[in-house]
Amino acid sequence: MELPEARYNLNSGSGSHAEETGKMLIGIEKILLKEKPDIVLLQGDTNTVLAGALVASKLHIKIGHIEAGVRSYDRKMPEEINRIITDHVSDYLFAPVETARKILLKEGIQGDKIIVTGNTIVDAIYQNLEIAQKKVDTLNKLNLQSKKYFLVTAHRQENVDCKDRLKGIFEGLELIYDEFNFPVIYPIHPRTMKMIKEFKLKIPSGIKLIEPLGFLDFLQLEKHASLILTDSGGIQMESCILHTPCVTLRDNTEWMETIEVGSNILSGCEPKNILESVIEMIDKNVNWENPFGDGTSASQIINVLKSQPI
Repeated sequence: MELPEARYNLNSGSGSHAEETGKMLIGIEKILLKEKPDIVLLQGDTNTVLAGALVASKLHIKIGHIEAGVRSYDRKMPEEINRIITDHVSDYLFAPVETARKILLKEGIQGDKIIVTGNTIVDAIYQNLEIAQKKVDTLNKLNLQSKKYFLVTAHRQENVDCKDRLKGIFEGLELIYDEFNFPVIYPIHPRTMKMIKEFKLKIPSGIKLIEPLGFLDFLQLEKHASLILTDSGGIQMESCILHTPCVTLRDNTEWMETIEVGSNILSGCEPKNILESVIEMIDKNVNWENPFGDGTSASQIINVLKSQPI
């Protein structure tokens, strides 16, 4: 992606939420004590974001949360806990949409801390689509035709750790393949593969499991898919920005804007619901309005921070 290499790697690996977050707390604290930054910027809702927020707040370093105010209202999702805590210890809350600003105000956060900037994911997609066109040729590599395949991702704990939900997803994908006869491309997450083996699930015909892809390859697949099925919050946004219809394999979403503009629909994990949702979305008019900004979010965030006294 033509970015500089990271200066630090915490080597926190994978593990339980406690193990991951604990290793990150230790590693991030050492780095912040060494670097003495004026502000720590945190993007999204991962365990890394939570760890960074906790360390910076206890070291009395200012915090800017990018993608603040996003809510699914489902506290079974670890991401929901991460973003709520991060928002409430942050000094600058960069909300991606107006709805997020209103949510933060209702939670008692001061209005002068909140700035609606759009989402930096738009910046990333616009920049990296150009780079992808120069560097990768994923469709040829996988022998796919533009708008003649489905793209799938499913990795969330509530889906892949539950046998009935994961089995329902695969049965839904089989129904889709039988209905449309388009290949179903599924870059498989290691966690999902582990649970497929543990549950002894059979992969239906027409579903092609492939190794996880780099962002440029995946972005190209998203752009040219006839439709995306996912349980990822980020991919719901990416599909909306790329004007590719999306079916979300969940019962709720933190990105209601995608539902409102018509780029996305919730199907849950019941096979018939998945098929019906795909049938509804496959011929959708894709000329919806992108609600997530114009690709200048990063510049807006930097300009806000440059204008602040240190």
